[in-house]
Amino acid sequence: MPKAKSQKSLDKWTKQKWRTASGKKSSKTGEVYAPAKTIVKLKSTAAGRKKLAAANAKKRAATKKGKQHAKHGLHKGKKR
Repeated sequence: MPKAKSQKSLDKWTKQKWRTASGKKSSKTGEVYAPAKTIVKLKSTAAGRKKLAAANAKKRAATKKGKQHAKHGLHKGKKR
């Protein structure tokens, strides 16, 4: 039986290597998790580094408030 479109998308998502920008655990640094390709792309430009820093700040603020998830904007425009 062929996979549904949503299942194919989930397979693709799980095969990606997800990490923080520093490579350390988010629980220690407060950084956001994102696909490695996205992090490399963001770190390559000044605007990208600024966007990553803003996302990390939003994540740290949300974590400080006791929230599990933060709306940091890195995944904006992606279907969920």
